[in-house]
Amino acid sequence: MFIQKAWRTAAFGIYGFTQFTKSGFLEHSKNFRAEDMQIQMDGKNCMVTGANSGIGYAAAEGLASHGATVYMVCRNKEKGEAARSEILTKTGNSSIHLEVCDLSSISEVKKFASRFSSEDKPLHVLVNNAGTLEHDRVITSEGLELNFAVNVAATYTLTELMMPMLEKAAPEARVITVSSGGMYTSPLTEDLQFSEPKFDGTLQYARNKRVQVALTEKWAETYSSRGVGFYSMHPGWAETPGVAKSLPGFSEKLSGKLRTSEEGADTIIWLALQPKEKLVSGALYFDRAEAPKHLPLAGTAKSHAIIDTIIDSLRSLCHLPSN
Repeated sequence: MFIQKAWRTAAFGIYGFTQFTKSGFLEHSKNFRAEDMQIQMDGKNCMVTGANSGIGYAAAEGLASHGATVYMVCRNKEKGEAARSEILTKTGNSSIHLEVCDLSSISEVKKFASRFSSEDKPLHVLVNNAGTLEHDRVITSEGLELNFAVNVAATYTLTELMMPMLEKAAPEARVITVSSGGMYTSPLTEDLQFSEPKFDGTLQYARNKRVQVALTEKWAETYSSRGVGFYSMHPGWAETPGVAKSLPGFSEKLSGKLRTSEEGADTIIWLALQPKEKLVSGALYFDRAEAPKHLPLAGTAKSHAIIDTIIDSLRSLCHLPSN
């Protein structure tokens, strides 16, 4: 077990330094096709969580620049309004709306989903971007570990509750979930809320991001006949406010080598724009191409077999009815 963990960490480090940095993006971008990004999204409704800064902001701005109606889901009203105003000025797109919702609260997610659904609008693109990496064990008022609450429970609940709106936009509807390369270091585990005595926020974040990739696979399988595509992606290592706050040592060490938020968000925009026949539902994408979900010899692949058990736990913890 120790040797396998050490191998995962080493393999991830090598893979990351060669692929996830700015130089990796510049290398991969040589294969990008300019015409892929010339598609307009006028008349399409897109929702981006965690949209007031970093990759979420860049994704919201990118979608707005392609003519989409964008719903920015933000926890802080003031920061959200400022970000919305900036994007409106930059893009000239007035169809940008702020939705205030604290994704650490599942009851707030449910209220927001109910409010949005009552407007009976089709939702063409849902971008599950909001995430957090808290190093101390913090328990929310609903009894959930904070990283898990935001990264997994809210992502799962919002996606499930938005399915009727997504189906209204079928067959072009899609869900894009922003994972992290850190998931390569961890298999799936049923210990969703990290019960171990010594809390490790970075490991919990990696576990959360692995769940997102496995959930995307399961959603693609479960809803294959509903006209909704499901894709996970990872943005590489980008210089964002979230990274600077959560991983200051990492951010400082790789200063000048990290991607911009726009480079990190590039594949989100690409996934939103492409005809669905070009994409593989359930797949993980990185730099506009399908990417492996597991590193060689890392021993994470078989762990995806427990996703049904994890979903049962999620439905129970989030008080969602059984499928």
